[in-house]
Amino acid sequence: MIQLPGLIDIHTHLREPGATHKEDFDTGTAAALAGGFTVVLAMPNTQPPLVNAAAFNTALQAARRKARCDYGLYLGATLDNAAELPALAPRAAALKLYLDATYGPLLLDDTQAWRAHFTRWPPNRPIVAHAERQTLAALLFIAALHDRPVHIAHVARREEILLIRAAKEKGLPVTCEVCPHHLFLTTEDVQDSGSRESGIRGWLSPSRGEVRPRLASPADRAALWDNLDVIDCFASDHAPHLLSEKDGPHPPPGFPGLETTLPLLLTAVHEGRLTLEDVVARLYHNPRRIFGLPEQPETWIEVDPDAAYEIRGADQYTRCGWTPFEGWRVRGRLARVVLRGRDAFRDGKVLAPPGSGKNVRN
Repeated sequence: MIQLPGLIDIHTHLREPGATHKEDFDTGTAAALAGGFTVVLAMPNTQPPLVNAAAFNTALQAARRKARCDYGLYLGATLDNAAELPALAPRAAALKLYLDATYGPLLLDDTQAWRAHFTRWPPNRPIVAHAERQTLAALLFIAALHDRPVHIAHVARREEILLIRAAKEKGLPVTCEVCPHHLFLTTEDVQDSGSRESGIRGWLSPSRGEVRPRLASPADRAALWDNLDVIDCFASDHAPHLLSEKDGPHPPPGFPGLETTLPLLLTAVHEGRLTLEDVVARLYHNPRRIFGLPEQPETWIEVDPDAAYEIRGADQYTRCGWTPFEGWRVRGRLARVVLRGRDAFRDGKVLAPPGSGKNVRN
């Protein structure tokens, strides 16, 4: 058995308010503990989105009642709320800019709005962006103009990781994260029909394979592994949807990931593709540093690195009840989570009650 610090997932969608049939702060934070995470940061693209004081306070109240692990909530930037958000910044995990692939008021398609947020958002709070390809290049330019750090969410493509490498080499204060589904899945895993490959890996239908950013090519995946030193954080981008929605005529993009991130990464450690130090740096030390998160006293997790098993969606705590990694054989099982000196998860059971989690910004 090995002991690691309580892990931090800086990119989750817990679906509250507005879509609690898929997930809420109760089930989402239970899934987090079952995945070894003692802190989760939740994104603002809820219904309604967290773009003003009223919506933000509603979400905070729900989290206070229900969360089983510690948490923080993002605020969402819009075209016209740059002046309103700084007053809420002390209670927010970070500001999220959606520059690609989103809907409604969160889509920022005007670079002057980007600049307004970079100008007004307090410098001691992070700015996180969904920015792909050319939009990423434009964002890095805006960030350089304002001499502001920026964190890039879910990098998926070779051109993006190489652009971030070049920016870092020039001294720009950019950090980034990569999701396990972009490290372990590609377009080749999405098929209309298929069969198990050597009993290790299955396949995804086109509807179940919908995610943003989209799954990329094997060459893109290889570039992420080849540039591991550029990647500051791993993040699940936990985005649960019911299978009835994924298999419907208009499948929403997103995968659940809180309970599969750690075993997939531990399997990569077992295979020699990562070290335990790599995992801890990207799921604990770097998230704490980038987001300015407090220490959690008397908090750790215990892992059996030799335990081998198959991932099964039916065994997970997430309300959506499925995983794109169904049937994958992994090596490394979470045995125990201790949060502030008390067992929060042990031997497959979540023990922390709803409401025991704390806001990391209080």
